[in-house]
Amino acid sequence: QVQLVESGGGLVQAGGSLRLSCAASGVSFSMYTMAWFRQAPGKGREFVAAISWNGVNTYADSVKGRFTISRDNAKNTQYLQMNSLLPEDTAAYYCAAERPGGAVVTPREYEYWGQGTQVTVST
Repeated sequence: QVQLVESGGGLVQAGGSLRLSCAASGVSFSMYTMAWFRQAPGKGREFVAAISWNGVNTYADSVKGRFTISRDNAKNTQYLQMNSLLPEDTAAYYCAAERPGGAVVTPREYEYWGQGTQVTVST
């Protein structure tokens, strides 16, 4: 049974930082593209960042220069370091996994999803 479990969300002031983690089990983690998506109330699921099995990163324009995605294959865990947070970053953040070869920015390409962790950025 595949499980993706996010942690690290919370309430932070604008300009602050948070680090999200996603622990995976039941999947060959090192072979999968891992990603973060987010969804704000009343909006669709939005791509944030992805990291391929060989460490190639892709970012949404809205987070470039502020967020950093990384992975530790030995720990079956991926991370999202979020700096210079803005109120518009407020959303539920979801971890996702897909087999290589899919379109990394497209939610429907992802096979597995976590339950999400809430990030709230106050002014």
